[in-house]
Amino acid sequence: MNQERLRAYLEQLIASMEDEDRALLQARLSGLVSVFPFNEYEFIITFLVDRGVLSFSEYEALRENYVSANRYLDLFELSPRSFGQTWGERHLMDMDPAFQKPNRTLDPNYDGEYDLWTEGIRVEVKSSRAYNASITGSLVSRALTWESDSPFWMNYQQLKLDICDVFVFIGVWVDRIVYWIISNDEVKANSYLSPQHRGGIEYQIGMRPNNIREFDVYRVEAQDIAAAVKMKSNQ
Repeated sequence: MNQERLRAYLEQLIASMEDEDRALLQARLSGLVSVFPFNEYEFIITFLVDRGVLSFSEYEALRENYVSANRYLDLFELSPRSFGQTWGERHLMDMDPAFQKPNRTLDPNYDGEYDLWTEGIRVEVKSSRAYNASITGSLVSRALTWESDSPFWMNYQQLKLDICDVFVFIGVWVDRIVYWIISNDEVKANSYLSPQHRGGIEYQIGMRPNNIREFDVYRVEAQDIAAAVKMKSNQ
Protein backbone atom coordinates (compact mmCIF):
# COMPACT_ATOMS: atom_id res chain seq x y z
CA MET A 1 0.00 0.00 0.00
CA ASN A 2 1.47 3.35 -1.07
CA GLN A 3 0.39 6.82 0.00
CA GLU A 4 -2.04 7.14 -2.90
CA ARG A 5 -3.83 3.93 -1.98
CA LEU A 6 -3.83 4.83 1.70
CA ARG A 7 -5.42 8.16 0.87
CA ALA A 8 -8.06 6.48 -1.31
CA TYR A 9 -8.88 4.02 1.48
CA LEU A 10 -9.26 6.81 4.03
CA GLU A 11 -11.44 8.78 1.63
CA GLN A 12 -13.74 5.76 1.35
CA LEU A 13 -14.04 5.61 5.13
CA ILE A 14 -14.69 9.34 5.33
CA ALA A 15 -17.44 9.02 2.72
CA SER A 16 -19.15 6.36 4.85
CA MET A 17 -19.56 8.70 7.86
CA GLU A 18 -22.62 10.66 8.76
CA ASP A 19 -22.88 14.02 6.99
CA GLU A 20 -22.39 15.89 10.26
CA ASP A 21 -19.18 14.02 11.12
CA ARG A 22 -17.86 14.37 7.59
CA ALA A 23 -18.48 18.11 7.62
CA LEU A 24 -16.81 18.44 11.03
CA LEU A 25 -13.73 16.55 9.83
CA GLN A 26 -13.40 18.69 6.72
CA ALA A 27 -13.76 21.85 8.82
CA ARG A 28 -11.04 20.67 11.20
CA LEU A 29 -8.74 19.71 8.33
CA SER A 30 -9.14 23.08 6.64
CA GLY A 31 -7.46 24.80 9.56
CA LEU A 32 -5.13 21.99 10.60
CA VAL A 33 -1.52 22.84 11.40
CA SER A 34 0.84 19.90 11.01
CA VAL A 35 4.07 19.45 12.94
CA PHE A 36 5.89 16.11 12.81
CA PRO A 37 4.74 13.54 13.87
CA PHE A 38 1.24 15.06 14.10
CA ASN A 39 0.09 15.40 10.51
CA GLU A 40 -3.07 15.19 8.42
CA TYR A 41 -3.06 11.39 8.19
CA GLU A 42 -2.67 11.02 11.94
CA PHE A 43 -5.61 13.39 12.50
CA ILE A 44 -7.88 11.62 10.00
CA ILE A 45 -7.15 8.15 11.38
CA THR A 46 -7.67 9.30 14.97
CA PHE A 47 -10.97 10.92 14.01
CA LEU A 48 -12.13 7.74 12.24
CA VAL A 49 -11.25 5.60 15.25
CA ASP A 50 -13.01 8.05 17.58
CA ARG A 51 -16.17 7.90 15.46
CA GLY A 52 -16.09 4.09 15.32
CA VAL A 53 -15.61 4.01 11.56
CA LEU A 54 -12.22 2.34 12.00
CA SER A 55 -11.66 -0.14 14.83
CA PHE A 56 -8.33 -0.32 16.62
CA SER A 57 -7.63 -3.80 15.23
CA GLU A 58 -8.37 -2.49 11.73
CA TYR A 59 -6.02 0.40 12.39
CA GLU A 60 -3.28 -2.02 13.47
CA ALA A 61 -3.74 -4.08 10.29
CA LEU A 62 -3.69 -0.91 8.19
CA ARG A 63 -0.54 0.29 9.91
CA GLU A 64 1.22 -3.06 9.46
CA ASN A 65 0.26 -3.14 5.78
CA TYR A 66 1.53 0.36 5.16
CA VAL A 67 4.74 0.05 7.18
CA SER A 68 5.72 -3.25 5.56
CA ALA A 69 5.24 -1.73 2.10
CA ASN A 70 7.12 1.48 2.94
CA ARG A 71 9.94 0.29 5.18
CA TYR A 72 12.45 2.77 3.74
CA LEU A 73 10.16 5.80 3.65
CA ASP A 74 11.96 7.30 6.65
CA LEU A 75 15.08 7.73 4.48
CA PHE A 76 13.15 10.29 2.44
CA GLU A 77 12.86 12.43 5.57
CA LEU A 78 16.63 12.81 5.91
CA SER A 79 18.19 16.07 4.82
CA PRO A 80 20.17 15.91 1.56
CA ARG A 81 23.42 16.30 3.50
CA SER A 82 22.62 13.57 6.04
CA PHE A 83 21.42 11.20 3.35
CA GLY A 84 24.08 11.88 0.76
CA GLN A 85 27.15 12.22 2.95
CA THR A 86 26.43 10.08 6.00
CA TRP A 87 23.73 7.46 5.56
CA GLY A 88 25.19 5.56 2.60
CA GLU A 89 28.61 5.07 4.18
CA ARG A 90 27.16 3.97 7.50
CA HIS A 91 24.73 1.65 5.70
CA LEU A 92 27.57 -0.24 4.00
CA MET A 93 29.65 -0.43 7.17
CA ASP A 94 26.66 -1.78 9.10
CA MET A 95 26.14 -4.48 6.47
CA ASP A 96 29.78 -5.56 6.25
CA PRO A 97 32.53 -4.69 8.75
CA ALA A 98 35.08 -5.13 5.94
CA PHE A 99 34.19 -1.56 4.95
CA GLN A 100 36.06 0.94 7.12
CA LYS A 101 36.45 4.68 7.32
CA PRO A 102 39.87 5.40 5.79
CA ASN A 103 42.71 7.02 7.70
CA ARG A 104 46.46 7.49 7.39
CA THR A 105 47.10 4.18 9.14
CA LEU A 106 45.16 2.25 6.49
CA ASP A 107 46.28 4.46 3.61
CA PRO A 108 49.35 6.68 4.22
CA ASN A 109 48.32 8.79 1.20
CA TYR A 110 44.74 9.35 2.34
CA ASP A 111 43.64 12.99 2.28
CA GLY A 112 39.86 12.74 2.59
CA GLU A 113 39.28 12.19 -1.11
CA TYR A 114 37.20 8.97 -0.92
CA ASP A 115 34.67 7.48 1.49
CA LEU A 116 35.52 3.90 2.51
CA TRP A 117 38.40 1.44 2.54
CA THR A 118 38.32 -2.33 2.27
CA GLU A 119 41.30 -4.61 1.77
CA GLY A 120 43.32 -1.88 0.11
CA ILE A 121 40.46 -0.82 -2.18
CA ARG A 122 39.38 2.82 -2.25
CA VAL A 123 35.58 3.09 -2.37
CA GLU A 124 33.37 6.08 -3.11
CA VAL A 125 29.71 5.82 -2.03
CA LYS A 126 26.92 7.71 -3.79
CA SER A 127 23.26 7.52 -2.76
CA SER A 128 20.08 8.78 -4.38
CA ARG A 129 16.34 8.50 -3.73
CA ALA A 130 13.58 7.77 -6.27
CA TYR A 131 10.79 10.32 -6.12
CA ASN A 132 8.12 11.53 -8.53
CA ALA A 133 9.70 14.24 -10.66
CA SER A 134 6.41 15.34 -12.21
CA ILE A 135 4.76 16.78 -9.08
CA THR A 136 5.66 19.22 -6.33
CA GLY A 137 5.61 18.69 -2.59
CA SER A 138 7.81 17.23 0.10
CA LEU A 139 10.20 14.43 -0.77
CA VAL A 140 8.21 12.06 1.44
CA SER A 141 4.97 12.82 -0.40
CA ARG A 142 6.67 12.12 -3.75
CA ALA A 143 8.56 8.97 -2.72
CA LEU A 144 8.10 6.07 -5.14
CA THR A 145 7.81 2.30 -4.93
CA TRP A 146 10.08 0.10 -7.04
CA GLU A 147 7.20 -0.89 -9.36
CA SER A 148 5.91 2.66 -9.86
CA ASP A 149 5.46 3.95 -13.41
CA SER A 150 5.94 7.57 -12.33
CA PRO A 151 8.91 9.48 -13.77
CA PHE A 152 11.98 9.88 -11.60
CA TRP A 153 15.54 11.13 -11.91
CA MET A 154 18.16 9.80 -9.54
CA ASN A 155 21.26 11.92 -9.99
CA TYR A 156 24.58 10.52 -8.77
CA GLN A 157 26.60 13.67 -8.59
CA GLN A 158 29.89 15.12 -7.39
CA LEU A 159 31.70 12.21 -9.02
CA LYS A 160 35.43 12.86 -8.92
CA LEU A 161 37.24 10.54 -11.29
CA ASP A 162 40.46 8.69 -10.46
CA ILE A 163 40.25 9.33 -6.70
CA CYS A 164 38.88 5.85 -5.98
CA ASP A 165 39.00 2.36 -7.40
CA VAL A 166 35.31 1.52 -7.20
CA PHE A 167 32.02 3.43 -6.91
CA VAL A 168 29.04 2.05 -5.01
CA PHE A 169 25.79 3.60 -6.22
CA ILE A 170 22.83 3.11 -3.86
CA GLY A 171 19.26 3.68 -5.01
CA VAL A 172 16.47 3.98 -2.47
CA TRP A 173 12.77 3.37 -3.10
CA VAL A 174 10.21 3.20 -0.30
CA ASP A 175 10.13 -0.60 -0.55
CA ARG A 176 13.56 -1.50 -1.90
CA ILE A 177 17.24 -0.58 -1.81
CA VAL A 178 19.26 -1.34 -4.95
CA TYR A 179 23.05 -1.45 -5.32
CA TRP A 180 25.25 -0.95 -8.37
CA ILE A 181 29.01 -1.58 -8.21
CA ILE A 182 30.96 0.29 -10.92
CA SER A 183 34.71 0.58 -11.33
CA ASN A 184 36.34 3.96 -11.82
CA ASP A 185 37.15 3.06 -15.45
CA GLU A 186 33.54 2.01 -16.08
CA VAL A 187 32.25 5.29 -14.71
CA LYS A 188 34.66 7.21 -16.94
CA ALA A 189 33.43 5.27 -19.98
CA ASN A 190 29.72 5.44 -19.14
CA SER A 191 27.66 7.13 -21.86
CA TYR A 192 25.52 8.92 -19.26
CA LEU A 193 28.48 10.59 -17.55
CA SER A 194 28.36 14.37 -17.93
CA PRO A 195 30.11 17.37 -16.34
CA GLN A 196 28.23 18.67 -13.32
CA HIS A 197 29.57 22.19 -13.66
CA ARG A 198 31.02 23.90 -16.68
CA GLY A 199 34.79 23.74 -16.55
CA GLY A 200 34.69 21.81 -13.27
CA ILE A 201 36.22 18.53 -12.19
CA GLU A 202 33.02 16.94 -10.88
CA TYR A 203 30.72 14.75 -12.94
CA GLN A 204 27.29 13.17 -12.66
CA ILE A 205 25.34 10.15 -13.87
CA GLY A 206 21.55 10.30 -13.98
CA MET A 207 19.25 7.29 -13.83
CA ARG A 208 15.73 7.55 -15.26
CA PRO A 209 13.01 5.03 -16.13
CA ASN A 210 14.28 4.97 -19.72
CA ASN A 211 17.88 4.03 -18.87
CA ILE A 212 17.94 2.35 -15.46
CA ARG A 213 17.83 -1.16 -16.95
CA GLU A 214 21.08 -0.41 -18.76
CA PHE A 215 22.74 -0.42 -15.34
CA ASP A 216 21.56 -3.97 -14.53
CA VAL A 217 24.98 -5.27 -15.54
CA TYR A 218 26.41 -3.51 -12.46
CA ARG A 219 23.64 -4.47 -10.05
CA VAL A 220 24.34 -6.80 -7.11
CA GLU A 221 22.49 -8.05 -4.08
CA ALA A 222 23.34 -6.67 -0.64
CA GLN A 223 25.22 -9.77 0.50
CA ASP A 224 27.46 -9.64 -2.59
CA ILE A 225 28.61 -6.02 -2.37
CA ALA A 226 32.03 -6.64 -0.79
CA ALA A 227 32.85 -9.42 -3.24
CA ALA A 228 31.73 -7.29 -6.19
CA VAL A 229 33.86 -4.37 -5.00
CA LYS A 230 36.89 -6.66 -4.81
CA MET A 231 36.20 -8.08 -8.27
CA LYS A 232 35.78 -4.64 -9.84
CA SER A 233 39.00 -3.40 -8.29
CA ASN A 234 40.91 -6.17 -10.06
CA GLN A 235 39.56 -5.49 -13.55
